[in-house]
Amino acid sequence: MPLYHKLGKIPHKRHTIFKKEDGTLHYEQLFGTIGFDGMSSLMYHLHRPTMVKEVGKSIDMRPKAAVEHNIKSRLLKGFQVRPEDDFLESRKVVLFNNDVHVGLAAPKKSMTDYFYKNTDADEMLFIHKGTGILKTMLGEIPFEYGDYIIIPRGMIYQITFDTEDNRLLIAESYHPIYTPKRYRNWFGQHLEHSPFCERDFKLPKDLKAHDEWGDFMIKVKKQGQLHHLTYASHPFDVVGWDGYNFPYAFSIHDFEPITGRVHQPPPVHQTFETSAFVVCSFCPRMYDYHPESIPAPYNHSNIDSDEVLYYVDGDFMSRNNIDKGYISLHPAGIPHGPHPGAYERSIGHTKTEELAVMIDTFKPLQLTQTALDIDDGTYYQSWLE
Repeated sequence: MPLYHKLGKIPHKRHTIFKKEDGTLHYEQLFGTIGFDGMSSLMYHLHRPTMVKEVGKSIDMRPKAAVEHNIKSRLLKGFQVRPEDDFLESRKVVLFNNDVHVGLAAPKKSMTDYFYKNTDADEMLFIHKGTGILKTMLGEIPFEYGDYIIIPRGMIYQITFDTEDNRLLIAESYHPIYTPKRYRNWFGQHLEHSPFCERDFKLPKDLKAHDEWGDFMIKVKKQGQLHHLTYASHPFDVVGWDGYNFPYAFSIHDFEPITGRVHQPPPVHQTFETSAFVVCSFCPRMYDYHPESIPAPYNHSNIDSDEVLYYVDGDFMSRNNIDKGYISLHPAGIPHGPHPGAYERSIGHTKTEELAVMIDTFKPLQLTQTALDIDDGTYYQSWLE
């Protein structure tokens, strides 16, 4: 997302002397991606960001496949994933490949005694239930129901929740997450036909520089291992920064659906893209307005991608017996479409109130044991007459 932002105090020129009030220097750090070729931000710390005191234990976080070669359509009842106190322990991967890990989380407690950094993947957190604040070294972002939070890899963060009733859909992407390039001009600005624009983004604010020494635990995910590192100074000691590489949020409620006279294909709902998968938002919208239109989606074959649909709220017009927090998986290689009766009963309807998040991957997904534990077991037969 090529959007310039800055917070706090920064010197007039990059890589020049920037003194504190006591005459000592601030410590400059470039926070960048794709070597020196991708988006970056330039930060100014009170203390060196390199002071590791201890390297502790490591925990293997790599998901294990319970089903490697899946051909069944699946229905996972996401709210059956039980809440846990700790944010990281609550995160349960259900579907994964080498490009993305799709997981569910129901954390009860805020992160207070450690910080987290994922150096493997960009993270997309979709807030299904709960409110709180994402706290990072680049500022804070309040969040609420319906927010997508995009956290670039390497970002140190904490999350505080306002209550214990929280539900999140999480995608860890091993490729950078961007907004769709067809919605941006060659400068990077979102165009007039885009279903959202820069005005809709929630950017970091309230930068708070902590001038603290001590033992600060940062849990770092690298190569699928969760390492425990103790730093000598507080990681949120940035007094100012500017650039293009930072977390941001976007509400699904601010997505403006694109409609037409006849049924529009899923790409019109696209919200984010990577080189390996896309994310779409299905939002309340007017139905097709051709006098003989069939609002329900037509049957279609996923020849090159697995389709994951996370049901958030509303009427889920094309599906029977669907509830909040359910995940449907339609694997590549077999056709799928509306459930029996949905095609016919959609005729004449003028709008839908559905709210859902779709993740389409270009490589097959494997299922974890957690996924099998919440699978209804019969969904693949639900199209029988």
